[in-house]
Amino acid sequence: MRLLLVEDEPDLGAAIKQVLSHETYVVDWVLDGRQAWDYLDTQWAEYTLAIIDWMLPGLSGLELCKRLRANNSPLPVLMLTAKDRLEEKVIGLDAGADDYLVKPFGMAELLARLRALRRRSPQLQPQQLQVGNLTLSYGTHSVVRQDTNGNRHVIPLTIKEFQLLEYFMKHPHQVVNRDQIMNQLWEVGIEPVSNVVAAHIRLLRRKLGEMNNSALIETIYGVGYRFNPDQ
Repeated sequence: MRLLLVEDEPDLGAAIKQVLSHETYVVDWVLDGRQAWDYLDTQWAEYTLAIIDWMLPGLSGLELCKRLRANNSPLPVLMLTAKDRLEEKVIGLDAGADDYLVKPFGMAELLARLRALRRRSPQLQPQQLQVGNLTLSYGTHSVVRQDTNGNRHVIPLTIKEFQLLEYFMKHPHQVVNRDQIMNQLWEVGIEPVSNVVAAHIRLLRRKLGEMNNSALIETIYGVGYRFNPDQ
């Protein structure tokens, strides 16, 4: 996967590039906002992700994000900055950044943020995921069940329910615990209430049960949950 790194601090840029290269990313590193836009204006589709510093010579990271979104680019962007006030984070996110990492940061957190962006980005996912009689469509964000007569039924899900069902469908017949689900579906640094996973599974079961699929998600008491697509 190819990644664009826009960072004008030489030591930090070199350190990030080294870490990402070890993670099998192909990294294009530029130190100037205008040079970065030369890449993004014509080649953004070549990249899987972009890491962009807020404060840059030439064009700011904020301006780069605005230009990307004005050109309808869905490229996931992680913005790096020393600005840590809530108001500034909101400005960055509203400009088009998908996530925000405050300097100084650890490389482990940087890699975790990139993994989270990849999980959440529709263009980094297949168009559909089909397991058993269920089909998830990423383009339309819909879930469809096909009954024994060949009729297709749409199951309305919230975003988190969709993500939860997607995770189960990617791990059929596997027992997964609460921590695994939390690590996959909640952002780094977020500490939801302790019963949030069980609550979402209860709601998801209720909706699947309306389509006669109540046995799809099995509770393995004291361990976790198992998705049974053949039920």
